[in-house]
Amino acid sequence: MSRHWHLLVPLLIISLLLGACSRVGLAYRNLDVIIPWTLNDYLDMNSEQKGWLNQRLQQHLSWHCTTQLPGYLGWLDRLQLMVQNNQVSDEALQARTEEARQAIAETARQITPSAVELLQGLDDQQVKEMNNAFAKDLKEHEEQYLKPPVAQQIEQRSQRMSKRLKAWLGPLSPGQQQRIDQWSASLGTQNQQWIANRAHWQAQFSAAVQQRQDRDFPQRIEQLLIHRESLWTPAYRQAFSHTEQAARSLLVDLMASSTPEQRQRLLKKIDGVRQDFAALKCLRNTQPG
Repeated sequence: MSRHWHLLVPLLIISLLLGACSRVGLAYRNLDVIIPWTLNDYLDMNSEQKGWLNQRLQQHLSWHCTTQLPGYLGWLDRLQLMVQNNQVSDEALQARTEEARQAIAETARQITPSAVELLQGLDDQQVKEMNNAFAKDLKEHEEQYLKPPVAQQIEQRSQRMSKRLKAWLGPLSPGQQQRIDQWSASLGTQNQQWIANRAHWQAQFSAAVQQRQDRDFPQRIEQLLIHRESLWTPAYRQAFSHTEQAARSLLVDLMASSTPEQRQRLLKKIDGVRQDFAALKCLRNTQPG
């Protein structure tokens, strides 16, 4: 649930930073299909609820495309200039990250009232099914990310990052792969803090939904969806700070050691995402003739 309510901006940003596919426009146009499908992982919605949700999603997508996407073009321009001018620094990455955070928060604020309304309309059986789905989700994450020995967790994390980066940079040099391995090793048992915080958030969300008719329910959901950092466990807060810093350091080092071919590939990928955004009908309709 936590990864779906404000999925609009994260899906687009993650597809740029981490994903292998640059066809963002296609994904964006199909978000009204993607989001209900992912919600079905947690909620067994009836036909009336699905109809209501699809209508709201269309409204949110229209708002997002006309008011938020123009800012993404500027964000992509700044990212592209960083690469072109070989100025991928820790300071610049912090600035881009903060801009992304603000975009996510703005969309979360827009969507949260719809989330509140949907949750308030759930019956007891749907809430029970949601809690069961949370438990299943947690168990699956524990099996995948905590059950393997720490050394294997580190190796798998390195493999996932290498795969993501290859999609944007192309083949990595032995030195770049070694730097990724160092990055992964530096995170150590981070999976443990991440999963524990996930369980903590889900427990608070379930407790709030259990009291969904209370007067303070909208405020509780707002905190859970918009101000999630305020509810992090102390251990995860500390781990997240380290993880974010380590990721920036990794990207700075990889770009410093990148070849002209890798930078050209990256610029081409970014430009492809930008063209996808610019080609969206809602943006063309808002541009002056």
